[in-house]
Amino acid sequence: MFERLESIKEKYDTLKMELTKPEVLNDYNKLKTLSKEQSDLEEIVNKYNEYQETDKSLQEAYLLVNDEEMKEMALQEVETLKEKLETLKKELEILLVPKDENDGKNVIMEIRGAAGGDEANIFAGDLFRMYTYYAEANGWKIEVLNAIEGTSGGYSQIECMIKGNNVYSKLKYESGSHRVQRVPLTETQGRVHTSTATVLVMPEVTDVDIEIKESDLKIDVYHSSGAGGQSVNTSNSAVRITHIPTGVAVACQTERSQLKNKENAMRLLKIKLHDELKQKQEQELGSERKSKIGTGDRSEKIRTYNYPQNRVTDHRINFSIMELDRVMDGGLEPIIEALINEDMRLKLAGETLDNK
Repeated sequence: MFERLESIKEKYDTLKMELTKPEVLNDYNKLKTLSKEQSDLEEIVNKYNEYQETDKSLQEAYLLVNDEEMKEMALQEVETLKEKLETLKKELEILLVPKDENDGKNVIMEIRGAAGGDEANIFAGDLFRMYTYYAEANGWKIEVLNAIEGTSGGYSQIECMIKGNNVYSKLKYESGSHRVQRVPLTETQGRVHTSTATVLVMPEVTDVDIEIKESDLKIDVYHSSGAGGQSVNTSNSAVRITHIPTGVAVACQTERSQLKNKENAMRLLKIKLHDELKQKQEQELGSERKSKIGTGDRSEKIRTYNYPQNRVTDHRINFSIMELDRVMDGGLEPIIEALINEDMRLKLAGETLDNK
């Protein structure tokens, strides 16, 4: 670890020198690139400098232990500095864990009712409400791109963009199958039913990340529809775009403008194609490239929401919280914090899904 830290410090000092050169100061793009590189290393270098200074103070304190007059004070100082050094070492280990390049990005979230008919669609609506409240608590904004309402409430499918600071870093663990256990409103005999809804979280991509040929697209326009197929817009403003080579199709109908719906559909298509390409690459490279917590596959059951027990359980980390009512009102932070901590622990231990 310390060899790596020395290498990072050397790189940081080199960048610092480069940034003082006239040819760099006069080249905006190069200045921007090198400044970003230096900024990315700054926190680690500052923490390493603090570690070295603390270690130096510790060595000096050890020398004072031999002085009878200073011994008692020196021993206290040694214990304090040893604890601080251990804390700094752990912080450095965390800083050296490779960061997910997508952590700072906005996300597209897709929620679908799965097994359970109308109850699954109602639960999908409950999940969307939960994420909406969680987004509001974090100061994020939600923009609905496409929504197909269920006949008895909720959504058979809803896609939205969530914008804000480090959205993906917190919501990336939500992809998978979410299971609900409760008595549906339509149940006359009070029996608990089990239904599922799937969630897919994808980081936003830019035009630079993926290019789509116009000739590869099939674009259809149609009337926007509400629950049960009821028309909510008399003009052909809804847009469905199919990417012919892959068969990936997206639709947007939330805007009255056909042009705006097309723009949103294209944005959604690029993100879905980028996500499919990423998933394919990870499958080819093997499980070591997958998330430490889970694959993100929608077939993977990640969480159960048990209403009779007021319990939420995340199966990936065996974490339960008896506050389902608060969770459904957006109080997701304890679960997400537990997932982040476990993900970090596994990464520090060098574990993968295969040896977890």
